[in-house]
Amino acid sequence: MSLKDTLEKIKSNLFSVEIIGLGYVGFPLAVRLASKKINVTGIDINQERIQRLEKNILLDSELYLEKEFLECRNNGSLKLSNKSIQSENPKIGIVCVPTPIPNKNTNSDIFVKAAIENFLESSKECDVLILESSIEVGTTDKMSEIIKDGGFTLGKNFGLSFCPERVDPSNKEWGIENIPRVIYCSDDITFSISKIIYDNVNGGNLIRVDSPKIAEVVKSFENAFRLVNISLVNELAILCDKLGINVKEVINAAATKPFGFMPHYPGAGAGGHCIPKDPRFLLESARKLESRFDSIEHAIEINDHMPKYICDAIENKLEELKLQKTILVCGLSYKANVEDMRDSPSFKIIQEMKSRGFMVYGFDPFFNTKFSEKYLIENHITELNFKILTDLDDDSVKNIDCLCIVQHHNEVEQRVKEIYEKSLIPFVYDCQSKLSKNSQSNSYLDFLGS
Repeated sequence: MSLKDTLEKIKSNLFSVEIIGLGYVGFPLAVRLASKKINVTGIDINQERIQRLEKNILLDSELYLEKEFLECRNNGSLKLSNKSIQSENPKIGIVCVPTPIPNKNTNSDIFVKAAIENFLESSKECDVLILESSIEVGTTDKMSEIIKDGGFTLGKNFGLSFCPERVDPSNKEWGIENIPRVIYCSDDITFSISKIIYDNVNGGNLIRVDSPKIAEVVKSFENAFRLVNISLVNELAILCDKLGINVKEVINAAATKPFGFMPHYPGAGAGGHCIPKDPRFLLESARKLESRFDSIEHAIEINDHMPKYICDAIENKLEELKLQKTILVCGLSYKANVEDMRDSPSFKIIQEMKSRGFMVYGFDPFFNTKFSEKYLIENHITELNFKILTDLDDDSVKNIDCLCIVQHHNEVEQRVKEIYEKSLIPFVYDCQSKLSKNSQSNSYLDFLGS
């Protein structure tokens, strides 16, 4: 049997797909493919996640797929498992596992490697693996060696592609179905196979590149672009604070230029899984080659500095206003209108304020106490040393001196505005400059970059 045979069977719909990793990338991909009547098995080593999905319980960020998910579960096109399974027909494995920041104790490819090894245990000739995880430069080549060590020959009796994910949670315009994708393939037939698979995802809109390293650098560079520009605008916000002008007015005026400018807006720092991490892969590659990537290194430093800068600004203003050290940090997720708390600047602000002796409260409509342990791991802290508010009603906020808004969630937008306009909290600090000053309010409103 050859990869040509696999291609023909896929054209006849005689194949199955395994999605390895059912997080924010893998879960919607699994549902999307299963909705196209493809036989899909969603695999995750997190047994709690598998049990939750088997009970048809979805997270808030997954609920938009509830109808399709339930249909796929009911018609049998989407199965769930904690390990790869054998199949008589050709099998396509798509790896969507997380990749940690590399350090002296952990390699960034630890979960990718484990996923591939698990897939190979039940593989046969002419199966195909597609990597979607964000990976350090050179990882695809390393995974190729593992496949070869398993007795396969790439391009002849086994296919390998790297098609890095492009996901922007809560983006209403660009979703999994219409985002173009970059892809590297080990050979032409594997590209044809991958194109058929992704025809069911994004209409097969794939931009093929010649080497895995190009695709790997593309993915990291996309997020480095975001990190560098976010850090640039945050440094501008700091300068505008010192100049006494509004950074948002500066950015909006600059954005009237119809070419050569793309507006970015300040905040407490870039969080989430990709932007703080992926640029470090380029930095690590440069270091291994005894080279430098100063713009990324400086951007990381600025990003890490922003929570402390915000805490300084809040503490100084509280002293000036003769208020107490009691603060509510509102919006704990890394991005508005999502439940994802990974590497959130909110948690960094909270830890900094706690170290300064503040009484700290936290609120987020997406916060779920069942996932407290998960939040600790994702934010590299040992305890949730602050009090979680379950509501923003008058009684809950009456003894708070400062409201620090890190993320503006649509769900509580009106209530946050009401707290300010009714002067329920004496000092409001808006990290994103989204509130409008109201002369009728007795609360002092300050912005990052005001």
